[in-house]
Amino acid sequence: MSRPQLYFNETALSTFGIYISGEGTYNAPERSVTAQSIPGRNGDLIIDNGRFENIEVTYPAFILDDFAANIKAARNYLASLQGYVKIRDSYHPGEYRMGVYSNGLEVDTSGHGNRHGKFNLTFNCKPQRFLTAGDTPVTISSEASITNPTLFPSRPLIRVTGTGTLSLGGVEITITGTQAYTDIDCDLMDCFNGSTNLNKFVSIDGDEFPELAPGENVLVYDGPTAVQITPRWWTV
Repeated sequence: MSRPQLYFNETALSTFGIYISGEGTYNAPERSVTAQSIPGRNGDLIIDNGRFENIEVTYPAFILDDFAANIKAARNYLASLQGYVKIRDSYHPGEYRMGVYSNGLEVDTSGHGNRHGKFNLTFNCKPQRFLTAGDTPVTISSEASITNPTLFPSRPLIRVTGTGTLSLGGVEITITGTQAYTDIDCDLMDCFNGSTNLNKFVSIDGDEFPELAPGENVLVYDGPTAVQITPRWWTV
């Protein structure tokens, strides 16, 4: 039976002799709410802030072989990466998180004569468990629908080839200019072609970037020669 694997920025940590346990990976993030007390009223008024907080995900880990060399290489690798990177493991196939490794590393070698060691790997992660299926671009015909299989609205990446108008989830978008294609990133709330910013060529009704709501989402467009959506499905 193979040992469970942890991948950080698509590098298997078994490369450094590290193997993990997954009991710290099943927790859910905290929903961000504000409780407001109102004089003369029993109970608090709960205001939903429409977001989840980041979550710390901890993997109990160990190294059994070539400990001194492996722990040195692992320390340097983990410390060398900056910003959010992809984290996935054998316990949750078809899912991944985006996280950063920002903690120190405290290794317990007691009773092993410095030949083996155990420690915790703790990552500060975005609250979503992204579905790998949501990373596959979907080409949409001029009038079609795309179904969100989760209970949470996602913020897609929309690639529009050519110019014209499109409507998604009741939000109308107009693209002008002469660019070959325009990427509309509904998470970053930005429009671009590679490194070229194209916000001045994109008009969004109400300035609200569209989301893919749970269930069916209708897309209609006129003018563009193609529309491709990377849906970015996620759960908690």
